[in-house]
Amino acid sequence: MSSFQRLISLLTLAAFIGASEGGLINTGAALISHGADGLLPDKPLLPNVDPFYQPPPGFEKQAPGTIIRSRKISTAYFGLIPNPTHTWQLLYRTTAINGSAIVSATTIFKPKNAKTDRFVSFHTAYDGASRTGSCDPSYNYRFLAKQYDLISSVEMLALRAFVHDGNIVSSPDYEGPDAAFGAGRLAGTGVLDSMRAVANFRETLGFDSDNPAVVGYGYSGGGIATSWAASLQPTYAPEINIKGWASGGTPANLTGTAVFFDGTLFVGFLPQAIAGLTAPSAWGAELEPILNRVITPNGTAVIEQSKRICGVENLFTVPFQRIQTKKFQSLGKDIFYEPTIAKVLEQCIMGQHRNETPTAPVYMYHAPHDEVIPYSNATTLRDTWCNAGASVQFVNVENGGHATTEIIGFPGAYKFVQAAFNGTIDSGCSEEDILDDKMNVVALGASLEPILVGLANGLAVAGRKDKNIMEDPSNLNKTIDVQDPSKLNETVAYR
Repeated sequence: MSSFQRLISLLTLAAFIGASEGGLINTGAALISHGADGLLPDKPLLPNVDPFYQPPPGFEKQAPGTIIRSRKISTAYFGLIPNPTHTWQLLYRTTAINGSAIVSATTIFKPKNAKTDRFVSFHTAYDGASRTGSCDPSYNYRFLAKQYDLISSVEMLALRAFVHDGNIVSSPDYEGPDAAFGAGRLAGTGVLDSMRAVANFRETLGFDSDNPAVVGYGYSGGGIATSWAASLQPTYAPEINIKGWASGGTPANLTGTAVFFDGTLFVGFLPQAIAGLTAPSAWGAELEPILNRVITPNGTAVIEQSKRICGVENLFTVPFQRIQTKKFQSLGKDIFYEPTIAKVLEQCIMGQHRNETPTAPVYMYHAPHDEVIPYSNATTLRDTWCNAGASVQFVNVENGGHATTEIIGFPGAYKFVQAAFNGTIDSGCSEEDILDDKMNVVALGASLEPILVGLANGLAVAGRKDKNIMEDPSNLNKTIDVQDPSKLNETVAYR
């Protein structure tokens, strides 16, 4: 399909959506859509200059999960396909690593005739340390914001699947206001406080009760947020009506992950994590003095670049280089043994404390040959949680790489979310294998077929066990080609 044909398809879809929902009044060379005045919304402001994200004086006195402000917005799939759900953003009060008050945002998607006893908390792998907020979901969901890579495209389709099932979906900026990528405890409290905020928005959303049921979902970087929220919920937010957690490709041990991919294609995630861990809302006060003492000019340049770019972009900054060398910092291989750094990294290992064991059922899926996140760290977390009394369904995606496992494993996670809401998850721990290396496009029913076709296209881009990505990393820069965007409108959940 040519670029011109794709544009025509997008305009046709927009016209169809608008005609059916009253939001689009004309199409042509310009797209006239869901702005408050009937015109195309302006391109969104970056969070660091958008007044919506700036908390008012005295917000610190509010309880975690308190809504600071809200707004209704226009969102789009793939940046251009208008999203016909009702969509709001909330700025809410949450908690920094040191216990102080900070704010973050969440984006809420509500389909027509939504199920009003529940919502899904969707934790996208935005994996960004950009201090401008350019990586934040609340920015990238906006109409005309560019969906910039394969991963964001896959996750947009996954989110859409949950909306299609009639779920209200909340997707928080769980890294907080400073893009604290890798700071799992902050991500966990950010997720839990976003759940509180969504419940507090009950009058607008029309929830049946003050305490709707919630299931959390996330893969990879989103798995950090999901699993830390699952860990912290029993002590930090025990009142939330959690029904389950689905987490894939979970970075359960940040040190183990860092050592695993240092010197590989994926080493660019490491300076990104350093930038995230040294954010003011994370461990900046403790780590900045150490970093200033040991970092080289080369290392400083790489980290500063990480604060300006997002996710996949980082992979092209230092591929196959080693952060554990004196080219990057003066301690070389001893960097992770420096006492302050070691203490911080220890706080980024899941499952160390028995009171941080999930009380709701957990679904974990991981590829034994994952080339980014160590499989052994995930199985160690599983065993630790099971020994502490958690109920964990663990799924081995035998023919997946890190990227392809998110797609191959999604149908199982989707079914788990449905079962968790229905209360039909068996207690105890279990393990099973998925041997597929392709996407069954009718696995979740004919109504989801257009979404699954899109995911199958993503699988083709990545290749079996991520073969295409490993041979040509630029494949990660591709977005999923939706050959007939108009078919996506069949899955909008206006039921």
